[in-house]
Amino acid sequence: MTSALQQPADAPAPRPGALAIDAYVPGKSKAPEGVRLRKLSSNETPLGPSPRAVEAFRTAADNLEIYPDGTARALREAIARAHGLDPDRIVCGAGSDELLSLLALGYVGPGDEGLFTEHGFLVYRIAILAAGGTPIVAPETNLTADVDAILARVTERTRIVYIANPNNPTGTYLPFDEVKRLQAGLPRNTLLVLDAAYAEYVRANDYAAGIELVSSCENVVMTRTFSKAFGLASLRIGWLYGPAGVVEALNRIRGPFNVSGPAIAAGAAAVADREHIDRAVEHNARWLAELSERIRDLGFEVTPSVANFLLIHFPDEPGRRAVDADAFLTARGLILRAVGAYGLPNALRMSVGSEDANRAVLVALAEFAKGPQLG
Repeated sequence: MTSALQQPADAPAPRPGALAIDAYVPGKSKAPEGVRLRKLSSNETPLGPSPRAVEAFRTAADNLEIYPDGTARALREAIARAHGLDPDRIVCGAGSDELLSLLALGYVGPGDEGLFTEHGFLVYRIAILAAGGTPIVAPETNLTADVDAILARVTERTRIVYIANPNNPTGTYLPFDEVKRLQAGLPRNTLLVLDAAYAEYVRANDYAAGIELVSSCENVVMTRTFSKAFGLASLRIGWLYGPAGVVEALNRIRGPFNVSGPAIAAGAAAVADREHIDRAVEHNARWLAELSERIRDLGFEVTPSVANFLLIHFPDEPGRRAVDADAFLTARGLILRAVGAYGLPNALRMSVGSEDANRAVLVALAEFAKGPQLG
């Protein structure tokens, strides 16, 4: 089969920038044969979805021959009730990934620039390149977005700035005062995208997902997801809260039925089950603290995280590096996320899992910490 890079000169060619995209590679999900799998590579909740969401999904299966509501009204209204928002300023999508890409498609073109931070979510670069724009990377300070560094790289061509808050894969965050300072320093025609995929987990008093800023500014949007705390990753549900003008633009370019009927039903049920979300957040808070402390006690550096994962750093020594730890853990069915693609080749990201999975990782890391793993 002829690849896109080897095709004849007179064959259809993708738009400039498309072949510059490194395809997104999700976390591993397989263990060696005969070894029990404990997947901690994709930041999935160990508590699973709300039973109400599961029941709504099953009920929706009776109507699979019917097109879904193209406006996802039931889901938008459920989200609006939960957060005190205007449902007409909400757009739903096939995961927040789709919305992040639609924002680039709607606001970035050839000659334009899109900006994100050094260790920001890989989808930002993909979205900017796919829209024909030029990705611009701002350095971070202590693995955290740096407002001054971002503003120093804004030019008259900057059309969009993506900030993951909290950031994946570092788990760090910008306090809300810093987010407001960033918005105040941007040109009014530059769109600030606050990707708050992990907002449900954050307990820091100086954090805000961005609803207040969206409500008071015409150039700020906030994206959220049902893939993490709500446990609906397989259904691909995301939502965006934005100014009326941005919402109108996205509703013109998104697919007419971009959220499935079962996803609409399950999402609406999930967002209404506050008790289930509270349990998920409580479980995460307990284990985030314990894992951080215990892994540091083993001698590994852990970046302080407010999300549902930890970034673990390994010594730059033969047999002790992240690649060695990854192989050691994988052989035991413990699947963490290598983050070399994020510019962090000597670290692994660990999702907070079930009690059983968390304890298994601690035992394995304690064994790994005893000495070089040279085979």
